Amino acid sequence: MDQLRIALLSYRSNPHVGGQGIYLRHLSRELVELGHSVEVFSGQPYPDLDPRVTLTKVPSLDLFAEPDPFRNPKLAELRDWIDVEEWARMRTGAFPEPLTFARRVVRVLAGRTRDFDIVHDNQTLATPLLAIEKLGLPLITTLHHPISYDRRIELKAAHGLKKKFGLYRWYSFVKMQASVAPRLRRILTPSESSRRDVATEFGVDPARMETILLGVDEGFTPPTTPRVPGRILAMASADAPLKGISNLLEAFAKLRTERDVELVLVTKPVPGGRTEYFIDRLGIGEHVRFVSGITDAELVDLMGSAEIACVPSLYEGFSLPTAELMACGTPLVASRAGAIPEVTGESGLAATLVTPGDVGELVTAIGELLDNPELRARYSAAGRARVQSLFSWRAVARQVVEAYCKTIDEFREEQHADR
Repeated sequence: MDQLRIALLSYRSNPHVGGQGIYLRHLSRELVELGHSVEVFSGQPYPDLDPRVTLTKVPSLDLFAEPDPFRNPKLAELRDWIDVEEWARMRTGAFPEPLTFARRVVRVLAGRTRDFDIVHDNQTLATPLLAIEKLGLPLITTLHHPISYDRRIELKAAHGLKKKFGLYRWYSFVKMQASVAPRLRRILTPSESSRRDVATEFGVDPARMETILLGVDEGFTPPTTPRVPGRILAMASADAPLKGISNLLEAFAKLRTERDVELVLVTKPVPGGRTEYFIDRLGIGEHVRFVSGITDAELVDLMGSAEIACVPSLYEGFSLPTAELMACGTPLVASRAGAIPEVTGESGLAATLVTPGDVGELVTAIGELLDNPELRARYSAAGRARVQSLFSWRAVARQVVEAYCKTIDEFREEQHADR
């Protein structure tokens, strides 16, 4: 196979929070390992990349960054009308980054069409990207899951018309994504569950989609030291209702009445947000610990220190943390939500699966797993074996390259037919 020159796009690529930056880092590295050339175009936060991967920064105004989110930029920061649009949309309650990143990156690519064989978008799904093929470059897209699920779950959890209206405005970009998705040439999804949901939510023809499972980095391995008795671990964006952390906190509070357990949340909560509210209300502050900003090696050690882990999500398009925990041999209780059963296998294979949002089931399942060392050992071994057989980033990269080649061939045939 000839070397491909790949432009990989991501409007934001946080290397530690959320799956998009992790996907970008591992996929780009493995594509380079296979002999291809990769240049990543990203807005802030920028990704951590292999030294062999080129990073081209496409800076936004970064209006949502800590410690001053939703800030007003200084006049001198406004470089052009795209910046003005980004600021104006933010001030009216919208999340503008997918749209404004797309405007910027198309402008950059317009001057570099001879440098690439294919453009791969990582879930930007913005209208301006449709112009890429008019520039003469084939476009392929990864869609991890339809964000309409996030919007629906957050609206259900919201109280008051003002809050609901704010969420509708914030998620206004979803309408754009739903319009763009059916017009894309080829879409990659990380699970069959996500593929079905994209077809249902965004009206995409299933024949134009391909499922390629995600991988787990080889650094995620079982611990060499004993696990901490009673330690329960969860990895999720603490204040996103989609992740079900409030249900886990309720379950943990009930478990604390009878057991000496602690909860470690790998996340950084919003000050005064949902998670802090629930912890205060339940009176469990002394027994809940937050961890954030750690290295991959420290994360692996933390995963390996937990007696069990919990994934209480209400929906997942894949759930990389689930697969990473399985790679570390950490026994799991997880929701039967979205793609999680595809990752863990059927209930009882490598995890106990529970009904999403059912606190009672969560309490029972966690308690039974804590009480059963034989079951924990079985889940540990089965989870590790499943990851090793199914979730390899090298295999992901090979399948993605095959999808690239099909997309390029199809695009060239269409161009030739139009002449």
